[in-house]
Amino acid sequence: MNTFLENQNWRYATKKYDASKKITTEDLNTLKEAIRLSSSSYGLQLYKVFIVDNPELRAQLQPAAWGQTQITEASHLFVFANQTTVDAEDIEGYLKNAEQTRSLPEGTLNGYGDFMKGSLLNLPEDAKKVWTAKQTYLALANLLNAAAELKIDATPMEGFDPAQFNAILGLDKLNLNAAVVAAVGYRHEEDDTQHYKKVRKSNEDLFITL
Repeated sequence: MNTFLENQNWRYATKKYDASKKITTEDLNTLKEAIRLSSSSYGLQLYKVFIVDNPELRAQLQPAAWGQTQITEASHLFVFANQTTVDAEDIEGYLKNAEQTRSLPEGTLNGYGDFMKGSLLNLPEDAKKVWTAKQTYLALANLLNAAAELKIDATPMEGFDPAQFNAILGLDKLNLNAAVVAAVGYRHEEDDTQHYKKVRKSNEDLFITL
């Protein structure tokens, strides 16, 4: 745990990346697995994660992210895109996967499926979008923590125009929406931000024991 906390103190929202340094395939696969294993409400994982590697595509995205250099200079760009709706097929697909993974007889989880359908399918469409967008942040947290463990820098980013990202990446056609972005790579030695002390609330201000 001490190592984990040390790595959390080491990490920061990197402002300038060294474009010459790339994440290895092995480390990239580790980051992907950390995202895949992330917690998700009901286990549904109602999102897709796009890893944008194409330089031309990233150059198109940069103006839609207020011109931030992390978009083009980081080794990889992760775009977490939430589903814009939830339907019965999403739940039934999860149940089938769960039963096969756990070697359960078909229909074993039907009761749980009915519970999920009753909780989710009757939500207003706007509420569904908000709920699925929140799920992407759980996956983002796993990415940030795993990257810190590997001494890979990461920058979570909400400073972008989702509508433009959706159009450029073709997410609208897939019923997806760009919820949050993370640039991942290696800090540039000229990034002065890496030398700043981390500013966080004290335990007394942050925690309340009841």
